[in-house]
Amino acid sequence: MATLTTRHLGALRTEITHLQSGNTVTTDAPTDNNGRGEFISPTDMVAGALGSCMLTLMDMAAARMGIDMAGTTLDITKVMAADPRRIAGIEIEVRFPFAADKKTRTIIERAGNTCPVARSLHPDLRQTVTYNYRED
Repeated sequence: MATLTTRHLGALRTEITHLQSGNTVTTDAPTDNNGRGEFISPTDMVAGALGSCMLTLMDMAAARMGIDMAGTTLDITKVMAADPRRIAGIEIEVRFPFAADKKTRTIIERAGNTCPVARSLHPDLRQTVTYNYRED
């Protein structure tokens, strides 16, 4: 059974529907590739999916230790290459609103680094992650 359906809306725009929930996401080609850039691009979604996947797995690990991850933010930068056009790298800066000892950091970071999206991306795609914790 399908997980998603994607419908072409014209003018380099699509609508993706998640069949289980019925939620939709509209995509648009970026302005540097003949699009209007009015919605998230498919390549931006890949970068966002990586960040969301990492954050979800870090949250699971933190919850097992009784740590609330609410307020954690990720700044995600997608780096494109030209020939062929592709995602060359994804840079993620994680900002935790809490301090953590070395053991806790290791557990949380290992969880983030092993997310299924990270493991599914081509090994040539550079994934650079910086973890920042609140200083006490």
